[in-house]
This record gives sequence, structure tokens and C-alpha cells, in this order.
Amino acid sequence: MLTDPISDLLVRLKNGAQRRHETVAVPTSKLKRAILEVLKREGYVDGIEDGMRDGHPILDVRLRYVGEGQPMITGLERISKPGRRVYVGSKDIAKVRNGIGVSILSTSKGIMTDQESRKNKLGGEILCSVW
Repeated sequence: MLTDPISDLLVRLKNGAQRRHETVAVPTSKLKRAILEVLKREGYVDGIEDGMRDGHPILDVRLRYVGEGQPMITGLERISKPGRRVYVGSKDIAKVRNGIGVSILSTSKGIMTDQESRKNKLGGEILCSVW
């Protein structure tokens, strides 16, 4: 059993991108799917497919590369952790790398980016930052 499944997801994406893997297998959950949907919508991953491996449901994530095989995801940071949750109001959401990156928040209206959260005037828990 994992203590922090979101960190596990981020580490799998980071390691897969660094090793230039085409796809990465991630154990499935609704929260992970929502985070991956946001990353897909923002252009960091190419696609998400359901699958089975050893009798367990997984998500196959197709990573996106640009230029000469450079990964789209260059950095990931877990902000809110199981031991220390970080909550912010809509006016206190900081930009990631001066707008180059994206923060992913868990709000009362679901998982969304920092821009969507500011636009909808919703605060929430900052899960991670991606650039």
C-alpha cells in the first residue's frame, strides 16, 4: 500500500520522461485519472488509456515529447503532502515559473489548473506543480 499515490504518479511520469519511455503504467484511481486529464488538456501528456496488468486495473499514459525527443514535462513538484496539506484562496494562488508551468488544485468543483481556479474564484488544496 502506498502512503502517497499522487507522489507515486508524479515520480512515474518524471522517470518515464527522463528515460524517454513512450508510455508509463500507473495504478488507477479517480484522483489520478482527474490529474492526468488536466495534464492531457494542458498538453503535457498525449493520451490516457485503461488497461489491465496482472489482474489489476492500470492507466497507460502516453508521454509527449517535443523537438528532438525532449520531454514536455521537465519538472514536477508535490506541494501538498499527506503530512502537510497546503490550502490557498483564489487570490493567493501563485504562478508557476512566471506562467510557464501549471499548478493542479483540488477544489470543491473538482480538479483544475491554477488559471481555471483563479477564473472561477475558487481556492483549494494545491496538489502539485508541473512545468
